[in-house]
Amino acid sequence: MLLSPEPAVVVALPGTGSDSEFARLAFGAACAARDLRILPVQPDRGAIVASCVEALDSAARRYGRVVAAGISLGAAIAVEWGCANPGLAAGVVAALPAWTGGRDGECPAALSARVTAELVRAEGLEATIARMRASSPSWLAETLTRSWRGYGSALPDVLLEAAGYSWPAEARLRSLTVPAVVIGAVDDPVHPFPVAEQWAELIPGAVLHTTTLAEFGADPALLGHLGLGTR
Repeated sequence: MLLSPEPAVVVALPGTGSDSEFARLAFGAACAARDLRILPVQPDRGAIVASCVEALDSAARRYGRVVAAGISLGAAIAVEWGCANPGLAAGVVAALPAWTGGRDGECPAALSARVTAELVRAEGLEATIARMRASSPSWLAETLTRSWRGYGSALPDVLLEAAGYSWPAEARLRSLTVPAVVIGAVDDPVHPFPVAEQWAELIPGAVLHTTTLAEFGADPALLGHLGLGTR
């Protein structure tokens, strides 16, 4: 991503049910390579979207122009914030977008969030974590175990808020005027690659980078390197 003038800070937003530690792992190394401050956001249990937006607003008030970098739900929030604040956004990194427009309760990401919320309420957190670990690659199992335990009893509400979030519509994506990078995983069933392709086509001048689940699972920092142009 070519940014001029260079911003002071990257605000890193995690995805649904994830946490600030994964956001730091995803974008921290690239920020260090470009001598940028990173502010990984830990969403508020009671208002995940609002707390992410407030983190972006607060960073802009303190540091000036910032890069909004997000994964999954964080990608949608980053795009919305960039559209609403073109004078404050130095750029947007949108990694692994899940769907386009409105509240798509039938898309894989929303369905997964709703099913997980129901399981936590019906079977308990630890039983749900055990189910997840049995069917997930080791890197994802470790990441979600940490973040889900961090949310604790609030996890179902966190997941349901994310599942009900209204994602950027096509017209909104077309209105983004700041430099943007979209990152899609070609083999991710929860964040279908055609969605990333669509976002890159709709956002004026956006650059599309591709990866695989195995690649960024082995090295989460790959997302930041692709997004900030350090690899």
